[in-house]
Amino acid sequence: MAVAHPTARAGLALIASLLLLECLGCDANRQRLDTAPLAKSAAQRDAVSSEALSPDDLAADDLSADVSSSGRFARPTTLGGPIGGLDAAQLALFFGGRAEFEEEETIEDGLGPVFNEAACVTCHNAPVGGTNGRAETRFGRLDGDDFDPLADLGGSLIQDHAIGLVGSGGNTFLYVPEVVPSAATVTARRITTSLFGLGLVDAVADETFVELAERQARMSPSTRGTPNLVTEIRTGATRVGRFGWKAQVPTLHQFSGDAYLNEMGITNPEFPDENPPQGNHDALAFNPVPTINDDGEAVAKFRDFMTLLGPPPRGPRSGHTAVGGVVFRKIGCANCHTPTLVTGDSPIAALSHKAFQPFSDFLLHNMGTLGDGIVQGRSTGSQMRTAPLWGLSSRPVLLHDGRARTPEAAILEHRGQGRDARDRFTRLDARERVALLAFLGSL
Repeated sequence: MAVAHPTARAGLALIASLLLLECLGCDANRQRLDTAPLAKSAAQRDAVSSEALSPDDLAADDLSADVSSSGRFARPTTLGGPIGGLDAAQLALFFGGRAEFEEEETIEDGLGPVFNEAACVTCHNAPVGGTNGRAETRFGRLDGDDFDPLADLGGSLIQDHAIGLVGSGGNTFLYVPEVVPSAATVTARRITTSLFGLGLVDAVADETFVELAERQARMSPSTRGTPNLVTEIRTGATRVGRFGWKAQVPTLHQFSGDAYLNEMGITNPEFPDENPPQGNHDALAFNPVPTINDDGEAVAKFRDFMTLLGPPPRGPRSGHTAVGGVVFRKIGCANCHTPTLVTGDSPIAALSHKAFQPFSDFLLHNMGTLGDGIVQGRSTGSQMRTAPLWGLSSRPVLLHDGRARTPEAAILEHRGQGRDARDRFTRLDARERVALLAFLGSL
């Protein structure tokens, strides 16, 4: 049986200490190997490495203090800038990736025939790497407990743009945007997510998320999360999903290839099949570029950009935000919005064995009626991945469908496993409520 590296256990020891506090109140082309979840003995799970970060390694107010000055923490630079500590070659990869991220695809490049936008930056430009709140639509049909994504009708993701009229003479075809078919009984809006710091999330070992879920089950069972186990296309391995509103994607490389196909219609080695418009495979006979649109180079460049994009820097902090951090724990927000995680091995030193503060466990939680009703893999219609709170102040809208305009409104919309924290929030006195919202405003 494979045994976790001591440094991976160190990351788990840090998570354990943080959960205890909560209960009381590149070559960038290289991928990590053998990171599928591993079964470990109880003795191994409870082992504490001498390399572990202890609470004393964090500032007394670890939720509000500027932890980025510690060499053990990932270093932000500017919002939308590269992560701190990159060498010249890695910076070149970052800026080369950003150029690809900003490039507008054309029909000649393989855009479409149906798509959502012609460039990644269109949805992630407030600021670069963030989200402008662009909403997309998913649909399906619910029959009892069975969910049908209606793939034969173009589901579950709508591509709301099309390349229009193609061909010449009498051999023409008009591609039109997809619409929600009448057979659908479930329709959901999802806003695009921010990309800040995702290289750090990608570098967290799978078993860290698995053991975090196990610890939640022991220490805060009413809010325990569930890892979404999905297939990594590149290796065929079962991995812990961490990207997307349903944690349905396991790696940034796969996230990139998925986005190229489903958002821009650009086929690539891991996603070689075009989306038939509204499920009509015959329409693909008129596709102007029927061959693979990208040989993997553009996908890799986009991945490089996301991998090396820095975490969002924290806003101004004060004694007021420090009190808010205490309240954040006290009412149970930190049960799911885990403040600090630790990465595992990475060929990029700036990402290797670094603590960072995403304020998310990246696990699935039952959100009751706040769920979007869409089933993806093992994620049910009521389950959603815990949204990271870092960079919160840069987002124009909140929650998966953008229904909330303020953190307070988002808290009040919580249901299911988030209900108790919501109810505690409503019972806070004015001073505590203001402090909590000030803390959230600093993220």
